[in-house]
Amino acid sequence: MSAPYHLEIIVLLLVAVLILMTLARRVMIPYPILLVLGGLALSLVPNVPVVRLDPDLVFLVFLPPVLWAAAYFTSLRDFAGNLRPIVLLAVGLVVVTTGAVAVAARLIIPGMSWPVAFALGAIVSPPDAVAATAIARRLRIPHRLVTILEGESLINDAAALVLYRVSVVIAVSGGTITVGAGLLEFAMAALGGVLVGLVVGLATRWALRFTDDSLGQIAITLLAPYAAWVIGERTHVSAVLACVVGGLYVRQAFSSVVPPVTRIQARAVWDLLLFILNGLIFILIGLQLGAIRASGMIDDLGVLLLQGAVVSVAAIVVRLVWVPLATLVPRWASRSLRRRDPIPPAGHVFLVAWTGMRGIVSLAAALALPLDFPHRDEVILLTFSVILSTLVVQGLSLTPLIRWLHLGHDDSLELEEAFAREAAARAALGQLEAVDERATAREEVERLRASYTQRVERSTPISLGEGSDAARARAARRRLRHDLLTAERRALIDLRDRGVISDEVLHRLEQELDVEAIRLGLGETRLDGGPGPPSSVA
Repeated sequence: MSAPYHLEIIVLLLVAVLILMTLARRVMIPYPILLVLGGLALSLVPNVPVVRLDPDLVFLVFLPPVLWAAAYFTSLRDFAGNLRPIVLLAVGLVVVTTGAVAVAARLIIPGMSWPVAFALGAIVSPPDAVAATAIARRLRIPHRLVTILEGESLINDAAALVLYRVSVVIAVSGGTITVGAGLLEFAMAALGGVLVGLVVGLATRWALRFTDDSLGQIAITLLAPYAAWVIGERTHVSAVLACVVGGLYVRQAFSSVVPPVTRIQARAVWDLLLFILNGLIFILIGLQLGAIRASGMIDDLGVLLLQGAVVSVAAIVVRLVWVPLATLVPRWASRSLRRRDPIPPAGHVFLVAWTGMRGIVSLAAALALPLDFPHRDEVILLTFSVILSTLVVQGLSLTPLIRWLHLGHDDSLELEEAFAREAAARAALGQLEAVDERATAREEVERLRASYTQRVERSTPISLGEGSDAARARAARRRLRHDLLTAERRALIDLRDRGVISDEVLHRLEQELDVEAIRLGLGETRLDGGPGPPSSVA
């Protein structure tokens, strides 16, 4: 196919994504599900071109920015606070699911060896990061459940891909590997991925400090996830963890090393990028039915449906069993854990157990199998069946399930936000006490003091009016507002660093401060003493 032809297909797919996402908002269905169904429908239309998904394209183009962004918007405090359930799901459940699916596959597919069955299990074991984020946040479930589901989806690919690679090597070469050697490989891959992520994060932070141009800084944030992925792949460590750790690290420094205008513009650029990537990911999943049909893999549809149902049920049931056990057993074994973290409501446990949609990583891993891999066609078809079953069946049932469970309203973030607003306003009042009223209009100081006092009382944002037209007074007011906004920002970052508020609350309030800074002409100011005011406003 020619390049213009490929471009036409991409444009048409983007049009379809836009239409389906708009429809998803109107009918209140999570967009990943509707996009997959839309892709399936398109693949059945006569004369529609067959779109084959290149696994290298997924792993190099789609996955790094999606993982980086998911990590960036994950609260490090909440992630660390829920590390035990996240690891039990992202590592423990992945291993158990791999084994359970391998047993099921061995029972239903004649002649399938254990290494091939384990490869299939590793492929379908990790729930999808994009689906988990899109569905969990859209349905407004309790914040801790969102944190656990997103945290699981961030790091489960690392464990699954290590198991996948080991199984593929054994299946193709006919070799063997001991449990100890497998654990050592996983530990080295994980540790190496963390180190690569930290190095890329440090380099990104240094580059952001060194660059004064807003567009250049945004370009750095776009290149960073690809750098983490490529370095991770080249050094044979976990590229997934490299992207996750890099995204988490950069988020901790982003509030200080870039000015407000960069944060506002970067958010818009990244939102558009993720909108395009996520939309294409799920519509491409649906379109793979056409590629599978064109390749002649489907010989006996009835047998395929039965085998796909068995593997899908195995993947779903093992999660339904594992999550309650992983919730109860540690608390039964530890009295201090029961006191510190009581057993959650049954509805919360069941929702986490039911939310296990598979997605693009599983499909790409299946398609990336070597051409001489035994039972390659069956593995691809079964993987496709599991993705459809979990995305459509589990995904469509989540909204009525959440209504039925009556999970209740989680106002923890709202309470943190109110506290943070008050703390930021008090920090600004403290800064006002240090103002030299001889160099600033007294009435302006008093007006600001009254405004911030009102913010403390009401915990609501304020809007400042214009003051004197004299150049010196105007400069003094801008310097004063710069100092106050800086005091507020430092107070919010300090609350985040001390674990009082989450990164999500910091992001909400920081965006308000950034908009206010841009409105006052202070959008180029960095918190770490970079270019711009205070010298430029003098």
